[in-house]
Amino acid sequence: MNFSLFKAEPQYRKLFVAGIVNGVGDRFSQVAMLTMLLQLTGSGFAVGVTMALRLLPFLAFGPLGGRLADRFSRKRILIITDLVRVIFALSFLLVNSKDDIWIIYIGSFVLSAGEAIYAPTRKATIPRLIKKEHLVKVNGLEQVMIGIVLIGGAFSGGVVSYLFGPNISFMFNGASFLIAAWLISSIVFPEALGGKRSQGESTNLSMLKKVLLASVPLQIILLGECLIPLINGIDNVLISVYAVNIFKLGDMGVGLFYGALGIGLVFSFVIANRLKSKLLLIGFLCLMLEGVSLAMLSQSSYFMLALLFFCCTAFMSGIGNTCFDTVLMREVPDKLQGTIFGIIATISNTLLGISMFLAGVALEFIYPRTLGLIGGLSFIIIAILLTCVLTIKKSISTSLEEKSK
Repeated sequence: MNFSLFKAEPQYRKLFVAGIVNGVGDRFSQVAMLTMLLQLTGSGFAVGVTMALRLLPFLAFGPLGGRLADRFSRKRILIITDLVRVIFALSFLLVNSKDDIWIIYIGSFVLSAGEAIYAPTRKATIPRLIKKEHLVKVNGLEQVMIGIVLIGGAFSGGVVSYLFGPNISFMFNGASFLIAAWLISSIVFPEALGGKRSQGESTNLSMLKKVLLASVPLQIILLGECLIPLINGIDNVLISVYAVNIFKLGDMGVGLFYGALGIGLVFSFVIANRLKSKLLLIGFLCLMLEGVSLAMLSQSSYFMLALLFFCCTAFMSGIGNTCFDTVLMREVPDKLQGTIFGIIATISNTLLGISMFLAGVALEFIYPRTLGLIGGLSFIIIAILLTCVLTIKKSISTSLEEKSK
């Protein structure tokens, strides 16, 4: 962990801690909620509906959140969404029987809608709070934050829920949103930066179109955001399948696999912290190596080796995500960042949901290890494709520039 960076960026430090508190609380609640659903219904259908309700809001609220972030105070948006979510996080305490499941459905939908608004706003806030020379390092810390949330939330959440019951997890989640709102309220946001806000949606979209047409890296990243989530759903579904059906370790195996992912993301900062140039190419290389790790994971016969491959997968993913996020923040003007991150959140979460559904269907016909191998090889193909597209587009741009001289 780069503590000197936290000293240099005190405002981001508060945002980082708020993200950990917020994220761990949500993971605690999610584990407890899914366990309670299974106990009350004995059916996976209710779990499937709830997971779908956590993804659907991104279709409507992802773009909305991006537009709000570009037109209104980002600080207020973050605080309001956290405070509203306190109420619905605590609403799960009212669930006592099968007849109360509707409370879980409504609560899950609203919590996810809040995240759809919160996530792009938070990401668009980062470049405002930090110095430009710290952008890569801070985006690396964002991957560390996700890793800590996975370790402290997904793994520990199951243990807490098992020992003390789900209500403790629900109360912890409500408190986490409240603490996160308090932390964010203490951040000094340079809201005056960049002058006036965007004058309207049509102007905003027109400017975004110009930026997109002028930026080859941005075009490539958006293409990647349309392809990568379509494969990501496979490894998301297979985490539980590997743990329960392949290695026969049940919930403990699921927790250990999520813990391994968290460890990989935390350690990715060691490399991401040192990156300076050629970020797109490094990102594509990491995507390819992530595919190699997933392919090898699918054929692993030993649990400890599988843990190592999960670690390697997250390690590569963390470096790659750092590269892509940094390029986006450099290529997109501040007043359009909320919009672009909202669009990306909408695309990636929608396609991820579709991918998870198709992966679940595919498992009815395809052996899990075979599906995992297909997923790993697909990442490799996508990485090669994106590299080729980048090379071709840069070559065309160079030719046009030479002709215009």
